[in-house]
Amino acid sequence: MDYETLWRRLTPLYDIGEAKALIRWVLEVRFGLSMADILCGKVNELSADDQKELNSIIQRLEKGEPVQYIIGVADFCGRQFHVAPGVLIPRPETEELCRWITQGDASSVLSVLDIGTGSGCIAITLAMEMPEAKVTAWDISDEALGIAQENAQVLGAKVRFERQDILNIPPDSCLLTPDSCYDLIVSNPPYIQPKESDGMAKNVLDYEPHQALFTPDDQPIIFYQRIGDFAWQHLKTGGALYFELNPLTAHEVSDYLHQLGFSEIEIRQDQFGKQRFLKATKI
Repeated sequence: MDYETLWRRLTPLYDIGEAKALIRWVLEVRFGLSMADILCGKVNELSADDQKELNSIIQRLEKGEPVQYIIGVADFCGRQFHVAPGVLIPRPETEELCRWITQGDASSVLSVLDIGTGSGCIAITLAMEMPEAKVTAWDISDEALGIAQENAQVLGAKVRFERQDILNIPPDSCLLTPDSCYDLIVSNPPYIQPKESDGMAKNVLDYEPHQALFTPDDQPIIFYQRIGDFAWQHLKTGGALYFELNPLTAHEVSDYLHQLGFSEIEIRQDQFGKQRFLKATKI
């Protein structure tokens, strides 16, 4: 199998540019072939076992399975994170959120909470970019927490992982003590409304965890509301709350935070011009 044959097999599902990029990524990450190797025809020199594995990978890609789940890793902020179907695949947009945080006044941030950590990509990135900060990460999924802990260990990040459900924080929880005040709380919560599923890619709908994607039908900003409530109680004065947003509900989220008392609320666009990120400050 040569390079062109491989990427052409994916064109029924992907455009040519994306098909080529997928094949290059598979050949580089799984088989160690550079672009120069590919152009020199070294794909044809793979061993029989590697050829068999490559064909199996292509067959799975032809069915729409995300390449990150097939290979078991995803790139995020210059690092590779282990991913599996139990966690959301990290997105480039979320990298933008991390850059916004770390390019700000990060030196004054000593305590961070990441709510809904998934693979741990946000928490681990912040822990490694802001080594003075004590980082805690929550998730409701034991599977996600296991993957996140593995990523932290492999990458050498110091993060405390806890199983917590932001929708059901017990009123007598130790989380309500003064010691739990944070300088920064960040979350990329479930924010897709079920009515949006018709316009979503098949590989996302069929393979990624719906628990990490979708909101309840009748409560499209419930996670933002509960996280906002918690942040208002547990952020230090001057502390910041960061969200990744659904553009459809960006202003609704902003209005809710304003009603809670947050100020200096800023919404930023992602690389595609969509209202994707929010920062609010507790004054």
